[in-house]
Amino acid sequence: MRPRSLDDYIGQRHLVGEGAILRKMIDSGHISSFILWGPPGVGKTTLAQIIAHKLETPFYTLSAVTSGVKDVREVIERARSGRFFNSVSPILFIDEIHRFSKSQQDSLLGAVEKGVVTLVGATTENPSFEVIRPLLSRCQVYVLKSLEKEDLLRLLHQALTKDVELKQRDIRLTETGAILRYSGGDARKLLNILELIVESTDGEVVEITDALVEARLQQNPLAYDKDGEMHYDIISAFIKSIRGSDPDAALYWMARMIEGGEDPRFIARRVVISAAEDIGLANPNALLLANAAFEAIEKIGWPEGRIPLAEAVVYLATSPKSNSAYLGIDAALAEVRKSGNQPVPLPIRNRPYC
Repeated sequence: MRPRSLDDYIGQRHLVGEGAILRKMIDSGHISSFILWGPPGVGKTTLAQIIAHKLETPFYTLSAVTSGVKDVREVIERARSGRFFNSVSPILFIDEIHRFSKSQQDSLLGAVEKGVVTLVGATTENPSFEVIRPLLSRCQVYVLKSLEKEDLLRLLHQALTKDVELKQRDIRLTETGAILRYSGGDARKLLNILELIVESTDGEVVEITDALVEARLQQNPLAYDKDGEMHYDIISAFIKSIRGSDPDAALYWMARMIEGGEDPRFIARRVVISAAEDIGLANPNALLLANAAFEAIEKIGWPEGRIPLAEAVVYLATSPKSNSAYLGIDAALAEVRKSGNQPVPLPIRNRPYC
């Protein structure tokens, strides 16, 4: 089911649609090094392979999980020795490039700078944090988005009409809400779910309904990586929902963290910080309630601790907001760093008694 041309490629119209930047670059036959940043299953590897096929250039692949500096240098040497005069630079595709160490990334610099290879990296993490600055300055970064409903439906139709095994079955998409929701915008997950449902259903006719999908999958494995980009995105959404006085959104993002297995104490610490930073002097009781919720979690544990924590979150979200103390201390620290050790004025010095 992996497409081999941009016409069959699904999604990412902002990059490969008519007149989009990557489309123009590919059609011109000349591409520069770039990094594709996006969640799993949105077509990063597929896009790199389409580019190599379109340009008819050698395509080398490395996985940052299993490759070391030696592997990188061997591929670069093969690319250098196999390239003909004035030919297009071979493409070096590195999956999970954020997992490369600094020394591994350093080994790429010379080859990318001299055009020995055109680097195409793929990452699920923010390249600004995970890719060294010299390499980042030599590459453009393009952001890929989760597939939308229309994209997923098109992918389902293609699978049912083009896959050798699936088109032999009588598969009817009576309802698609559950299968789209469970896929979470991930094409790979969508196809895996479709395969699971078809293989686990007896008979020639397979009628896909929301109830059938939910029965087969039992639960929706939420996307939440406690050490990855999703972790920081969701906690950011949580704090900004409190700051934006939206209690429903704040509870939703907190629930996402809870269901994803986040440590409740981490959530509670962020609630305490928000009470001081965002609510501040507009409602000093918010800090007291946030701290009380933190202590309640320590005393009564989980899952009961979710109740006082939710109470604190709703209270903070509906409270008036003031960041005057936060801005004030930051301004004072900036002045201290700028002006250094200024003497204490005489009127406010300590006066020793005689």
